[in-house]
Amino acid sequence: MSTPTIEPLATLPSELKVVLKEGTERCLQKILGANLTSRFGVESSALADLRMAIVNKDVKNDATILDDFCRLVPLTQYESYLPFITKLMERPCKLSEVENLLAPGLPNFLCSSSTTSGNKPKYIPKYTQFSQDPSVADLSAGAGTTAVVYSVNSRGLLEVVSDSGEVVHTIPLTVSSAVRWRTTMNWTIETDESRMMSIVPGHVAPWATGLITHHRSFLLIHALFMLANRHVEKIHTLYVTVFMDIVNCIQQDWEILLSSIRDGSIPDIDHIDHVRAQMQAHMHADPQRAEELRHIGPPLSCSGWAQHTWPMLKTLASICSGAFSGSLPKARIVLGPNITIHNHAYGCTEGLVCKALNFGDTGAYIVDTEDVFEFLDVADMQLPCNIVQGWGVQAGRLYQPVYTSRNGLWRYLIDDIIEVIGFHPHKGLPVFKYSARKSPGMRLYCFTLTEADLASVIQAINIKDIIEVQEFTVVHDQRKCPETVGFFVEIVGDDVGPNAPLARQKAFGALVEMNFAVQAHFDAGRVRQPTIRIVKPGTFTEYRRWKVETQGIDISQVKIPVVMRDQEALEWMEKRVVREL
Repeated sequence: MSTPTIEPLATLPSELKVVLKEGTERCLQKILGANLTSRFGVESSALADLRMAIVNKDVKNDATILDDFCRLVPLTQYESYLPFITKLMERPCKLSEVENLLAPGLPNFLCSSSTTSGNKPKYIPKYTQFSQDPSVADLSAGAGTTAVVYSVNSRGLLEVVSDSGEVVHTIPLTVSSAVRWRTTMNWTIETDESRMMSIVPGHVAPWATGLITHHRSFLLIHALFMLANRHVEKIHTLYVTVFMDIVNCIQQDWEILLSSIRDGSIPDIDHIDHVRAQMQAHMHADPQRAEELRHIGPPLSCSGWAQHTWPMLKTLASICSGAFSGSLPKARIVLGPNITIHNHAYGCTEGLVCKALNFGDTGAYIVDTEDVFEFLDVADMQLPCNIVQGWGVQAGRLYQPVYTSRNGLWRYLIDDIIEVIGFHPHKGLPVFKYSARKSPGMRLYCFTLTEADLASVIQAINIKDIIEVQEFTVVHDQRKCPETVGFFVEIVGDDVGPNAPLARQKAFGALVEMNFAVQAHFDAGRVRQPTIRIVKPGTFTEYRRWKVETQGIDISQVKIPVVMRDQEALEWMEKRVVREL
């Protein structure tokens, strides 16, 4: 029996305002009761006014605490926490310096950000209060035969020592997606060895596949176990680009995969020796399946290939909004029309996790957490008085999330822009969709283009008779004067459409529609029409592999930046251009 579709309300009824406010008060009281006693809570100048205002109050029960919090706690950013988090990176890492740092006790994990923007990674400690991921919990509750493609690797262990030098605690350095999986499934680093030979019930691949760190090997092994099992009902990846990378891997290594399935052998590839024996124990010869796959052919041999390959497949669960939406058209071709694409979550390294409003949604989310989620209108100055609560937002307006967490963040300003589209009809929670990163996408001469602007340009030219864009990135093109916006695009199919020569003009028209200053600067000779360079098929898959293997970025965390600023990455991309429009 299918679950009824939830339609957001345009406005919030008064009775749901009360429910939402009471829920926020309860969450805030729990956070204050625990985290005000942390070192950050006691020492941070950002909380000085709050400490003075509530010195004689019962923070767990006093109804005025929410008002004090809203009036007196400023917006914070990563720099506010850096002096405290740095203590976790010191050697030796002393218990006396890091206990009760941002929240009570010691962190269970230290999460690093993806560095997609090219900046240094941020490190966010996660304590036992770290919430379970509902999308992961769904898998553990029996979602049918599922191909789970996630990395659960750690990049090392931070040892916390006592004054005498004894190791009293270890903190894995990892990424937030791995933490959500480990926390929800109760997979601790210490018990990894005991699971190496096992397969989680309902999953396709052995648990050990999540410990492969090399990009191509990770994709190839997951592709092998997926192809070997014709009963797959659900494919679960962090991003839709990971699914497409697996598709490209199957296309390139088709014969290797069929041979392994026929013979029941793990292929002879590098970087898997630490898990080869554990995976081989679950790989059995299946000549019939190999012949069935050979008859179907590789992914790009027919439309709806996935439905032929896995007749029981119903769902691809992947994040596919924002910058990842460019991969949806080709994913749809591979999947066919009958398989649901479910955009299961919105999240960030800082810990905020939101779930899809409905099954099959590709962009509508709600915050359903015990943390506090507030909103700052992007048109307002970044001041505490401009922060609004969930019951005060308006549908159709753009906001930045403001996040106060059980893991010790206080009114942390998330660098995203979201659009509120309504309210949950039963819970009153704001329903929103992701729009773009807040940080400026690109500045040309004397005007700025946001990431959302640049994505809109791609939408304007992503037409079958011009070019069908699978993935893209944007650079500041200064190869000749005057400067302009430069697009690197990977297209769907083998060739462009008959009207491809119109692409640059159409892209320019889209820019003018978004920013009237573009036309004036063009007329004055300060900027030129956007450039569009088409890269060879598989370039963006190769880019992710290159980033993993040369810069140590976790497989689950590697992304394509909307705006590419890394000069080395730019030079890498330029070598793969096959045509310029």
